[in-house]
Amino acid sequence: MSTAAVTDKRPSTLRGASLPTWSPWAIAAGSIVLAVAIGLLGGLDSHVQWGLIAALLFVLGTYGIAARVEGRRQAKDRVATSFVWVAFVVAVIPLVSLIWVTVARGVKVLDVYFLTHSMGVVADSEPGGGIYAAIIGSLEQVGLATVLGAPIGILTAIYLVEYGRGNLARAVTFFVDVMTGIPSIVAGLFILSLMLIFDMQPFGFAGSLALAILMVPVVVRSTEEMLKLVPNELREASLALGVPKWRTILKVVLPTSIGGITTGVMLAIARIAGETAPVLLLVFGNPFINNNPFEGAQASLPLYIYQQYSQSAGANAAYDRAWAASLTLIAFVMILNMVARGIARWKAPKTGR
Repeated sequence: MSTAAVTDKRPSTLRGASLPTWSPWAIAAGSIVLAVAIGLLGGLDSHVQWGLIAALLFVLGTYGIAARVEGRRQAKDRVATSFVWVAFVVAVIPLVSLIWVTVARGVKVLDVYFLTHSMGVVADSEPGGGIYAAIIGSLEQVGLATVLGAPIGILTAIYLVEYGRGNLARAVTFFVDVMTGIPSIVAGLFILSLMLIFDMQPFGFAGSLALAILMVPVVVRSTEEMLKLVPNELREASLALGVPKWRTILKVVLPTSIGGITTGVMLAIARIAGETAPVLLLVFGNPFINNNPFEGAQASLPLYIYQQYSQSAGANAAYDRAWAASLTLIAFVMILNMVARGIARWKAPKTGR
């Protein structure tokens, strides 16, 4: 028998013992059982404490079992993975809890009548009324803010990526970074100061102006990143054919990145749809239907939620309406995010033939 044959039959020593694929689930289940037992024996009433104990036991148990079976080096890798899973669960639990509570309390009065009627003369302590005026106000205010903010943001991003050089580009980038962190109340106060200078009364378009200010930096940043992903070879090929730069941007760069740009705009819309502070200062709220955003106070969903909840002391009807309006607003934001994902997948570059 040759030496090569003997070598082939010899078991490999490079692969050590490893835990089965189901071991993380078993360790997690054991950690939860032990955490519940410790909580009951220790008299801990908070489920949050139980969860923290379970997370700690999961990390320690993962390291101990992995170090004994696979060695310390592999155990450190599994501990890092367990920290990622624990962070994911900690982030998901509040989100799931929020959605669960909102759905459970919001469905009490959420029906066709609630969506197609306004408060009118219905008192806050009385049942009835709806959010039709708030839906109309939110759609108009967010729509006008998008018409104003999206083009400005997209054109600013095009300037920074395609033309921006020197001090002006650095100044624009600096102010975009500053605007990204501006609180919404500051944008509302800025528009309010202009209204006081010109002696203007609250109206819906004023809220749109404040929302547009909040929307612009989000659109600029998202569009800028999408434009940077367009390969320079496409630009160079177009310019080599004698196509002007503006036409290259219009016909090559923008169509290539339109999916990501649209997604960024949708996410910016979802971000401003729930702003309350600017609307509270500038739009003022209106229980009656006002379809004209350029004259008179208007309602909006975030403002409606705030007003109903702030006046719900001793009034279960206002409390239920606030939760139902919150559920409607969450559904609106979720629909926008789903539309953004659909557009991104539809417009994504095709990798195969």
